[in-house]
Amino acid sequence: MNNGPPPQRPRLPEEERRRRKRELVLSVVIIFVVTLLTLAENRIVTFGANIPVSNTILMFILININLLLLILLIFLVFRNLVKLFYARRRKVMGSRLRTRLVLAFVALSLLPTTILFFFAINFITNSIEFWFNVPVEQALEKSLLVGQKFYRENEIRNRFFIERISYQIQRKNMTAPEKRKELNHYVQVVQREFDLDTVEVYSANYNRLTYALGDDVESAAVKAAPLGAFAVDSSGKEVHTLTDTLANGELLRTIGTVPFSVTKDEAVAYVALGLFIPPDLAENMESISRGFGEYQQIKLLKKPIQITYYITLSIVALLVLFCAVWFGFYLAKTITIPIMDLADGTRRVADGDLSVTIDSMAADDEIGSLIDAFNKMTRDLRSSRRQLELSARKLTEQNQEIEARRQYMEIVLKNVSAGVITTDANGIITTFNKSAERMLNFDASQILERHYSELLVTEHLEFTQDIMEEVMAVRDQTLEIPMRVVVSGQPRTFLVYVNALRDEQGNPIGFVMVFDDLTELEKAQRMAAWREVARRIAHEVKNPLTPISLSAQRLKRRYSERINEPVFDECTRMIIDHVDLIRNLVNEFSTFARFPTADLKPGQLPPIIEETVALYREGHPDVSFDVQLDESIPTLNLDRQQFKQAMINLVDNAVAAVHNQGHIAISAIYDPILKRVRLEVADDGSGIADTDKIRLFEPNFSTKKAGMGLGLTIVNSIVSDHNGMIRVQDNPPKGAKFVIELPT
Repeated sequence: MNNGPPPQRPRLPEEERRRRKRELVLSVVIIFVVTLLTLAENRIVTFGANIPVSNTILMFILININLLLLILLIFLVFRNLVKLFYARRRKVMGSRLRTRLVLAFVALSLLPTTILFFFAINFITNSIEFWFNVPVEQALEKSLLVGQKFYRENEIRNRFFIERISYQIQRKNMTAPEKRKELNHYVQVVQREFDLDTVEVYSANYNRLTYALGDDVESAAVKAAPLGAFAVDSSGKEVHTLTDTLANGELLRTIGTVPFSVTKDEAVAYVALGLFIPPDLAENMESISRGFGEYQQIKLLKKPIQITYYITLSIVALLVLFCAVWFGFYLAKTITIPIMDLADGTRRVADGDLSVTIDSMAADDEIGSLIDAFNKMTRDLRSSRRQLELSARKLTEQNQEIEARRQYMEIVLKNVSAGVITTDANGIITTFNKSAERMLNFDASQILERHYSELLVTEHLEFTQDIMEEVMAVRDQTLEIPMRVVVSGQPRTFLVYVNALRDEQGNPIGFVMVFDDLTELEKAQRMAAWREVARRIAHEVKNPLTPISLSAQRLKRRYSERINEPVFDECTRMIIDHVDLIRNLVNEFSTFARFPTADLKPGQLPPIIEETVALYREGHPDVSFDVQLDESIPTLNLDRQQFKQAMINLVDNAVAAVHNQGHIAISAIYDPILKRVRLEVADDGSGIADTDKIRLFEPNFSTKKAGMGLGLTIVNSIVSDHNGMIRVQDNPPKGAKFVIELPT
């Protein structure tokens, strides 16, 4: 168990915290820059600029920058929303609660912000349309036309006067130096007669010759016209008007040539008539002209201005949403982080880590109380775990000891030669060792956990139930029961020991059955007894047979000519024949009694089969022999002489079974998977009854009336010496089939 310091609260990675900090700083900078640009746009719209083209370009640049910053701010807002959405889809802990809080704040701020936004947009649109409506523009334009008409009428009036003055000066040649006084007098008269503010006469080289001023004009304020005033090409135009700014007003000079309406190369003098405009009137005229120009310029910026205000309102709306989203994230963080700590702690506790401790300083409300309760729970669980570990350690030691005993018993049961079967009190089979599998030819996986009644036929079931009742009746005694059963078509002899299993209180908890296979032992004992009997019979009977046979033959030779009765020959012949029969039986007994152990050497099986069949084909032409030998049969370890004797016995029995006029099939095939050779000798004779199959290979058992029952016993002994096995089967539709399996 981990007794170290409590784990720290999970925190964001350093890179993630830096990224969020950069986003926050970038958002603040964007809002500040957008605010400054918006103020700059408003000042441009309000105060105008001296150069309209530059003003318009600057306006568009600021609007575009504002749009870019606005798009970036929108990107930052929606980027966090998209991240929250994908975190919810990935089912990140706390993402659902964060989503609800953020959506709640966005919804609460979105509705009023949207309403105010559209009302403000409508108000601004109406206001701008009111600013740029037709009556305002017409008033400004007409005011400007009034001023321009004043200037044109003044120029027309001055043209009339200049034409007359120029005519008189030219007619009287007043520009000559000697007529300078006449020119001065004429100028003074003209000024008073026409009520002109200024009358000036300039020479051809632009020097002012004389001038006359009205009472409202100060002489010091009126200076000679600049050279540029005479540089204007008057071709196609009789006079031109220039504006001079004075200290106390403006002076409109209308200049014409002498003679009137000639080019400046032909002019001998110039006449300039001036109209003095007071400062207030001049300022009003300038204001009207400037206001109309600014109006025209602002009119070109109508759409940019609208866009600017729209952007400003959008920025405010997005700023509200941005603050709502960030506040939602902040509030969600303050709520979800303790909950995430609790969830993470719960998961770790579920995984078995009871050393989890959550810092309760993260929350001082109901969540803090929940965290304190969680920490108390983990402390109690740690204490309980320590007690459980002590108990589990003791229990583990006991289980290990029990398991060791169980494994030892399994090893014993697995290696013991006797078959062992146990059942519980309900008759469910719980133990079925390897020896029981081998003896009964069953698979334990198909036997275990099944009731014994499912595996027994009716007669065996009744017998088994009687045995169990008897075992329960005798309590602690063990029943010893010899049994003869057929397993896979083979007769088997078992000695069975049955006892009841009881607990410490004496209550029955099942049964145990231990059985030994005595089949081979019984067969060996029977074979040994029969061999001893055969040896003694052969010894006791063989000795008198020779004298009896010789005596009968001597009687026949000596008295056959003297005694002509047929009965004498028949009796002597019968004595000799029966002595030969008895001698053959004695020889068979003798062979069985001293049957030698097989001398196994590598050899081929097919030649032995072919030689045996060849012997009987010649002697029994009415019998059909069908021999099929597999060419892949490998070399076997054989005692050629003994195995040939076994084949002769089998074929001889088959010939006898078909009564010398049937069909006999002999086949030998090789199974490479099992690595065994399967030899079959089948006939279509009368067959063998099922009751006779059980004892067919025992001594002194024969289905022939004159047989001694030793032929198949010898065959079984030969096959066993070759580590093989022999069995008898039916050969449908009729007949019998002997099957021999030999290992390679």
